[in-house]
Amino acid sequence: MRSLPCRPLVAPVLPVLLCALVALGVPGAAAADGPDGSGGTAENTENTGSAGSGGHGGPSASVEVARLYVEAQSATARYEAGRRAAAVQRARVKHLERLLAKERYEVSVLHEDLGRMATAQYRTGGGLPLTARLLLADNPDELLRGRRVVGQADLAVTNTVARTQRAAARLATARRSATRARDVLDRREARLARLKRDIEAKLESARWTLQEEADASAAAGRCRGAVRLAQPESSSTRAWVTPVESYELSAGFDSAGARWAARHTGQDFAVAIGAPVRSVGAGRVVRVACGGGFGVEVVVRHEDGSYTQYAHLASVAVDQGERVRTGQWVGQAGTTGNSTGPHLHFETRVTPDLGSGVDPVGWLAERGVGL
Repeated sequence: MRSLPCRPLVAPVLPVLLCALVALGVPGAAAADGPDGSGGTAENTENTGSAGSGGHGGPSASVEVARLYVEAQSATARYEAGRRAAAVQRARVKHLERLLAKERYEVSVLHEDLGRMATAQYRTGGGLPLTARLLLADNPDELLRGRRVVGQADLAVTNTVARTQRAAARLATARRSATRARDVLDRREARLARLKRDIEAKLESARWTLQEEADASAAAGRCRGAVRLAQPESSSTRAWVTPVESYELSAGFDSAGARWAARHTGQDFAVAIGAPVRSVGAGRVVRVACGGGFGVEVVVRHEDGSYTQYAHLASVAVDQGERVRTGQWVGQAGTTGNSTGPHLHFETRVTPDLGSGVDPVGWLAERGVGL
């Protein structure tokens, strides 16, 4: 099994899921098409497999990868929610500890005040320290008034001590409750982290099984047929979307370099093997092909007469001639054909054939989609 250095993703839509997945498999250098000049030719063999057929071991790897993607997304979301909840509870415990320490300090100060007052009364036969004694006079009325002051002050401090002690007791109870809740959340966070790691390990294995099946299909020039994947529910009314939800842009349109005999004909999206690839708009599939520089590819004709190509796939989820809606999964990303690592090669064309491409970034921008 091959392994690749990790490469982080920008994740505007599904942050938690695909960043974790790419950390498992996206190469350190930007994945790109191979050195044949364009990533492939228009001579790829058309799909001769039946829908849902799965030569070289059947569609199980595609379905398993798709299933694990969903599980990984759910596990990651639960883990992140649990981690945030535990962090909030830990902060609450610390806050309560600070409040409790403050209340306990005030109780100790008030006890000291009571002690000083009792000592002063004992030494003076019921008098007050200096300030209170200044209020006393030889006049009996003044003496009585002074004693009332002493009693009122004593009562006020005693009541304040009692209130402060009650507050400290309530805070201590709240802190114990918060600590128990924090411990429960910490244990849950640890369990979710283990579950997330287990799913990611299974996904890593399934991804490379899927890629090996795709490599065999591409080498034979014979597609395995559409693997019908459970499509995600979407309430979006947008007419156009990006071809993948979470990605890092790598090689751009018209790039030059040693990897191509000519200039680059599309826009590359660095994603993990098995990442869902979706049609950027509604249309009809006009080509499903395997073999050649593009490896496994799908071409869609859109309602405005333009074409988009999705290349280096690990599997396809549609058949030639099938109508697709905006955002519908047409396949899973891979690294078939002339490819240096997992990525989607995406082209926008004025015809279905190589050589008619236009800049995908500008093409998408004209349709309200920014990359």
